Formats: sequence, C-alpha cells, structure tokens
Amino acid sequence: MKNSKRQKPDFSKLALETIAVRAGTRRTAEFQEHSEAMFLTSSFCFDSAELAEDGFAHADQGFIYSRFTNPTVSMFQDRLAALEGGEACIATASGMAAILTTAMAHLQAGDHVICSRSVFGATIQLFSSILGRFGITTTYVDLTDLKAWQAAVQANTRLFYLETPSNPLTEIADIKAISKIAKKANALLAVDNCFCTPALQKPLALGADVVIHSATKYLDGQGRVVGGAIVGSKEFVTGKVFPFVRTAGPTLSAFNAWVFLKGLETLELRMKQQSQNALQLAQWLEKQSGVERVYHPGLKSHPQHALAKRQQKAGGAILSFTLKGGKRAAFRLINQTKLCSITANLGDTRTTITHPASTTHCRVSPEARKAAGISDGLVRIAVGLENVTDLINDLRGGFKSR
Repeated sequence: MKNSKRQKPDFSKLALETIAVRAGTRRTAEFQEHSEAMFLTSSFCFDSAELAEDGFAHADQGFIYSRFTNPTVSMFQDRLAALEGGEACIATASGMAAILTTAMAHLQAGDHVICSRSVFGATIQLFSSILGRFGITTTYVDLTDLKAWQAAVQANTRLFYLETPSNPLTEIADIKAISKIAKKANALLAVDNCFCTPALQKPLALGADVVIHSATKYLDGQGRVVGGAIVGSKEFVTGKVFPFVRTAGPTLSAFNAWVFLKGLETLELRMKQQSQNALQLAQWLEKQSGVERVYHPGLKSHPQHALAKRQQKAGGAILSFTLKGGKRAAFRLINQTKLCSITANLGDTRTTITHPASTTHCRVSPEARKAAGISDGLVRIAVGLENVTDLINDLRGGFKSR
C-alpha cells in the first residue's frame, strides 16, 4: 500500500494555544523527530557547486550560514509570526537588537522618529545617543496624547515607536488611533508587544505595521536566554530587515531559539495566570496606607482601563506603585522582601521587584524621568506564578516596618 502524505493544518483557523504548540515545526526526513530539533551548526552543505550557487542566490529560502539562516531559528520565527498574525518574522540576538535592526533597515540620515517618552531607558538611549549621531532625529511625546503624536509629525517623519503597556507605569496607547496618524504621515508604526505578547494583544490587527519583541521576557518566560524578534509584512521583513541581518549579523543563536520554542508552548497559560495574580496583588496594594498610587491596566482606577479592556485580553503581569517616602521607602520595602527577586529583568515565572529610577531608567536624565512619571518612590513588580497570598505576605512586612 502506498503511503500518503498528511496535509498540514491551516493555522489561521486554529486557536492561539494550538498555534503556540504546533506552528512552525519542521521535522528532518530521516528521523521525523517529534520535538523540534536543535541545529547547532555554523554552516550547511550542498550536494553540488550548482546547488550552492542557487542557495546563495536565494538566501532567504534555504539554509546557508547560521548568521542569517538556521532551521531552529526559522521554526521560532514562523511560530511567532503565526501567533502575532504577521506574514513574516526575523529573530535577533536581543530585544534592543530588534529595535536597532528595525531602525537601520527602515531609516536613513535625515529621517525623523516620533517615540513615546514612556519606553525602556535603553530605547531612549538608542534613539537619542546612537541614532542621533547618524543624523536621525527623535521627538518624544506623551504616549496617551493623540494630539501630541499628530503635532510632532514632520515632513521627514518615517517611524512611530511605542510600547503598550508602557514600562514601568503600564500606560496604554490607542494603537488604532495612532495607526491612523502614522498612515496619514506615511510613517511606519512599530509597537513593542513585550508586556502583553500575542496571548493578550495583537498590535498588527489593530493597525500596527511592525511588532517588536524582547523574547527574553515572556516569550521565554523563565529567565533563561536573551533574544528579540521583528514581526510584520513579508515585504518589510524579508525585503528590508533580512538583508540587514544577513550583512550586519545581529543573530539569534539556535540554542536560544529552541528555548524560546519551548517557552511559547506555555505562553497562553502563563500570561493568563500571571495577569490574574498581578491584578489581585494590585488590588491589595491599593488598600495599603503607605501607597500613593498603583498602576495596573486591570484596575478601574487606571486612566486607560476602558481602552485596555477593548485592546487586551487581560491587564498583564506588570504593575508599579508609588510609595509615600520616596526612594528611602522604596529601598526599605524592596530590601525586606525574602521571596521576590531583586532584579531588573521581567517576564519570569518568578516574581521580580525593582526600583526603576535607579536601575532600568538610571541613564535617563532626572528631567526626562520626571516627565515620564518615574519618581524616586516608584517600585515595579513583574508578578510570577507563585501563590498570590505568599507574595502579599512577602510585601506586607515592608508596610508594617514603616
């Protein structure tokens, strides 16, 4: 009896949980492995000089050299593109590499960028201190002020860049509205979807042109490896981003790509539970007398709560809060914790706690921090998968000792 080849599923018709486990998988013909293989090789061989010539002529269609083509990395790229609803994806060595790659692939000297001032501190340094040296100017605006986005548009504006929810105040951008402004300006809208991931938010469906990821965070989900990704149209990703990556080499390793593939399998489950944990913790913090204000999109007190409900499936796992007493009170609270990890990283199954003004945003000027609402009394918590009662008890001592 002749063996028939099974048809591949149409992932556009399947649920996110299924896509996260199945999409992008490639099996070798000889072994037909069930779990994704890890291709730890720098290069790939050809059966003839003619095939090598054809391979180099069509580098985006096969595997030549792991600086820009690798099967394990391709599986991660294909799976993430399917999850985000994009046509293509390029993975990079880090989230910052993904931002730099997007900028270098799309911009040139004399171009102008409009960026939310509520972005990761290193992102501001990249746009202002590094790209600025090459004749690319950046205007920073209030993330939630649509009039400010419109007013900042110049004849040479080529890129809109934002994070939503923002770091660390969890401000929410109206992606649809900003997309309309960007399109009218003939500019690309890039949205950092690090905090929500496709499990909670789909920026491309809301009008964004490009989605940026620090895969280091929730895509891995367990604080193991560093990586980034760019998702968008095939024209942009394959036509503009891939040539830059091929030449400049901000490459994601095959090992890290394999770890991200394993992380994606549990993405929806983790994001759902961690978002629930964060909301419970935020609601408890709102009741503490030593807290001036709590920031979490799931709270009714959040200024963009209604927008978050329309745009996201849940509020996410990040929250921040301002303590009465400034930096001294913040340090006292952080130092008395026994369970929370004191680290600036986030997206882990283990809850992390940090003081943004002295860590993630320490290279941002005091004036810029103030404009972004990052006070000395602000504490950020990335809530993990621990029992919420245990987390509350870990923080409770810091309020008792006040």
